[in-house]
Amino acid sequence: MLEKMEILDVEKVVRDFEEMTNDAENVQRETLKLILEENGCAEYLQKLGLSGRTDPESFKACVPVVTFKDVEPYIRRVADGDLSPILTGKPITALSRSSGTTQGKSKFLPFNDELMKNTLQIFSTSFAFRNRELPIENGKALQFNYSSKQTKTKGGLPAGTATTHIFRNSQFRNAMKAMQSQSCSPVEVIFGTDLYQSLYCHLLCGLLFREEVQLVSSSFAFSIVFAFRTFEQVWKELCADIREGILSSRVTSPCIRSAMAKLLKPDPELADLIEKKCSGLNNWHRLIPELFPNVKYIYAIMTGSMESYLKKLRHYAADVPLVTADYGASEGWIGANINPTVPPESATYVVLPNIGYFEFIPLKDNIEKHLQDKVNDSFLSVEVEPKPVGLTEVKVGEEYEVIITNFAGLYRYRLGDVVRVTGFHNSTPELKFVCRRNLMLTINFDKITEKDLQLAVEEAAKLISEENMDLVDFSSHVDVSSDPAHCVIYWEISGEVSDEVLQECCNCLDRSFLDHDYVNARKINTIGPLELRVVRKGTFQKILDHYLGLGAALSQFKTPRCVGPTNTQVLQIFCDNVAKNYYSMV
Repeated sequence: MLEKMEILDVEKVVRDFEEMTNDAENVQRETLKLILEENGCAEYLQKLGLSGRTDPESFKACVPVVTFKDVEPYIRRVADGDLSPILTGKPITALSRSSGTTQGKSKFLPFNDELMKNTLQIFSTSFAFRNRELPIENGKALQFNYSSKQTKTKGGLPAGTATTHIFRNSQFRNAMKAMQSQSCSPVEVIFGTDLYQSLYCHLLCGLLFREEVQLVSSSFAFSIVFAFRTFEQVWKELCADIREGILSSRVTSPCIRSAMAKLLKPDPELADLIEKKCSGLNNWHRLIPELFPNVKYIYAIMTGSMESYLKKLRHYAADVPLVTADYGASEGWIGANINPTVPPESATYVVLPNIGYFEFIPLKDNIEKHLQDKVNDSFLSVEVEPKPVGLTEVKVGEEYEVIITNFAGLYRYRLGDVVRVTGFHNSTPELKFVCRRNLMLTINFDKITEKDLQLAVEEAAKLISEENMDLVDFSSHVDVSSDPAHCVIYWEISGEVSDEVLQECCNCLDRSFLDHDYVNARKINTIGPLELRVVRKGTFQKILDHYLGLGAALSQFKTPRCVGPTNTQVLQIFCDNVAKNYYSMV
């Protein structure tokens, strides 16, 4: 067991991984068999007529492909205290709450010991490959980890974010020891109830152990950027704490103050050094290596919606390598990053065939057929989809939507993620995350994906970079109140930019949307001119605070890139904070 190891045997982990991925098809069959044997008595499977069969053919013939809406009634019964085997043979021990930033509403999903084992396997696998290229010694990690408050469901089950369940698990802490990646922050800081107090103390702990820090990490790149943006504001206060050996009055939590008192002693020499380092920086470039001279790499999820933070993260990191973390969701894990030196923008994930049973809906043909059906029959109500294919049946270069069957009671569950197969590692595919399938700016037949939006924003943001300004964050929305409907892009900028430049930014955004249907619709004016709305400073902070107020954890927060019409509270925050707006003139 990992928790009994003093140091992880990385070579054994690699050997086991290579053996498993060499026989992915058989491993998948055995994994499905194990899932169905363990949960065959569950009500959900019983009523589908599997009758004890565990082969993939019977499974696919009897069990339908589903979305969260289909399984929500079953999960609600579990949450309300029904102890019968509803989704799993063994009782579900906790529920994970999604961040809610994708749909504007949190989902509760089953969490159990098997998902915790999957987590440890993913972590150890990626660490083993990472440590070959970027070895770390027995030091400390500056981990910007935060645990949201755990609540109880009506039936008494613990409910919190998936990261909360992980951080609270003793196996996780033992795993970090085995990977020589212990947090420099005490557990009281991680489990603090106030994000800003915990963040302040994470930064302080990092400075106190600056020589020992070999790794800076968090769940998402956003959390690291947010932490060092905060550092820019509070660094003098942190230095004062170190100089005097007394924690700032901004930290009011008794348990955090008690834990920090054991670490914080007067150290004028360290305070002087940090002041000198910070004062000598040019616009905070190289902040991370200057503060932490022995840091080997920075580790977080940096793909998908997190790619937009890479420019700022590289500004802070300079030549410190950025390594993107593994691929998963609140529903479960999928793949590990075993090529850590590849730039995050090009990162792929190798699917672990024993952590779940995976299927893939071919996406390209489905979209083309669906659009053609709409053209041929405007009254068509049934969308015909291609049949899902198995893990080893996917084709290189094709895009798919991921379907997951896991050990926690989700069977043929549509994850909603679009991935591209870039190759195979032995006999298991390597996936590149493309976007969330439902995160598209769509008005008519146009399909502007999250990736399309990001590329357009990056191109337009070059214009404000020439003015020495940064794009703090961005989001989007389809405004159907206008006739014709049009796309709205929200920008928060670090300083003042002229109207002329912002008008050209707006034009550039519109020109950068290259989707064929969007371009044609703009030409014939069935889609109106794109609108750029510049919001006041601090607007995206208000968005963050809104989600934190709903119970999200910073470790799990993702800025919503496309705000749907039902997400009225977030739309209202944007509406209340618009400072300027511009319409495309192209």
